[in-house]
Amino acid sequence: MRGLRKSLWVGLGCSLVFLFACVTINIYFPAEEVRSVAGEIVHDIRGKGVGEEKAPQQDDKSSRLLQNLLAFAAPKAWAGEVTAVSNPTIRALKEKMKKRFNRMKPYYAKGMLKEGDDGYVSLGSLEGLGLKEKRDLKSLVNAENQDRKALYSEVAKAMNIDPGQIGKVAEIFAKEWKKSLK
Repeated sequence: MRGLRKSLWVGLGCSLVFLFACVTINIYFPAEEVRSVAGEIVHDIRGKGVGEEKAPQQDDKSSRLLQNLLAFAAPKAWAGEVTAVSNPTIRALKEKMKKRFNRMKPYYAKGMLKEGDDGYVSLGSLEGLGLKEKRDLKSLVNAENQDRKALYSEVAKAMNIDPGQIGKVAEIFAKEWKKSLK
């Protein structure tokens, strides 16, 4: 009888440990990788930020030798990480967004467009715009936000990120969109 009780307690204890182990599943989110991809994509769409200056190029033999050595020594898998996120849909979205950004730039400068913390564009003050201009600007914002939603989804899919985590992808992109306007 005593052995049976002991077996029941051991079995119950093991069951509880197993139950808690199953409940505390931690889903990994590759924040650094998403940040890297977001930076590359935003840079492709918007180019360098206003405050970002291009580093002066050195044209001497030692700097070219160093660049060649670094290119040879650098692991090839690292370069593939960013390009692995590219697919025809992402490339098409980037092209559409790049063209649209040129039309949106003046509105950002006037404060009529703002980058939200959620990764989407919102309207600011539209004071001074006529009805047609307001309608056109709203149309630009809607098109941009639809493309961003599709972009975040495609990036998540390409990086094998759970669709429930797309909001986190968008928040990381939000920081990069904001940086690109500085």
